[in-house]
Amino acid sequence: MEKIHILLYYKFVGIENPAEFADEHLKFCKSLGLSGKVLVGKEGINGSVCGTKQQIKKYKSRMKKDERFRDIVFKEDIGDSAPFTKMAVRVRPEIIAMKENVDLNMKGDYVSAEELFNMYEGGEDFVILDARNDYEWKVGKFKNAVTLSIKSFREFPKEVKKLKNKLTGKKIVTYCTGGIRCEKASAYMKQIGFENVFQLKDGIITFCKEYPDSFWEGKCFVFDKRLLADYNNFDNDISNCGVCGGACDLYRNCRNTDCDKLSVMCVSCEKEMSGCCSHICLESFRKACLEKSRKNQGRKTRTNFQAQ
Repeated sequence: MEKIHILLYYKFVGIENPAEFADEHLKFCKSLGLSGKVLVGKEGINGSVCGTKQQIKKYKSRMKKDERFRDIVFKEDIGDSAPFTKMAVRVRPEIIAMKENVDLNMKGDYVSAEELFNMYEGGEDFVILDARNDYEWKVGKFKNAVTLSIKSFREFPKEVKKLKNKLTGKKIVTYCTGGIRCEKASAYMKQIGFENVFQLKDGIITFCKEYPDSFWEGKCFVFDKRLLADYNNFDNDISNCGVCGGACDLYRNCRNTDCDKLSVMCVSCEKEMSGCCSHICLESFRKACLEKSRKNQGRKTRTNFQAQ
């Protein structure tokens, strides 16, 4: 079967009429047969789309013809199946929500993948700051990374302020999956008084493709059906199963719909727990299944009685 090509990209650039752009872009994506999710706002575009090699080639060509996106950088992965089930283009106030007025002209200078690799190799004194959510860095992060206990990028401003005194005078390199969060994070940090702040150009994906098996530990969390992408050639799990405690980096959504949280769970525990993250959730899930079964049986009984 033909491989699926997956694009991840963003660009902070003025879009005068986001709603009109979104409508036209959705029609264009559907005409190519793509699936994915694209966010559009007055500050730019942020998206991920997937399709065949030819479909993606046409998409990139059309985007590059638009003066606003001529220098856009596409991070590309190849998979066996489509990580999206439909195509959606949505208008948002922010293409990456921070809920702060950020002057993106203050963004930190870029550090390339090669430069970051050399900083590690040369033993340079610097701080590598993860701008992602905690459920992302728990399964993969850069060596010695400073991480934040946040569930959403909107929590970044509050948490990073706590580090201001600790990081004074340090060279700071922010990073995220594809580059959009660390770009906005670096601008916000400089805006509130952090100095010597940089950002990793094109994010984790580009670094790991250029320097696999080096200073990235674990896997990379992605926001599609795959959940995790592996860019290393050796097994280096950095997280543990939430049930048995064994080394594992498989993410699953708890099958108890009242919970539904992402949990690290090994294959054997997933089977034993019916996909639930705890014994409490397992009991709740079984109870819900029993109630549903009884309800369905009752409906069948009434239908059969009326038919007689």
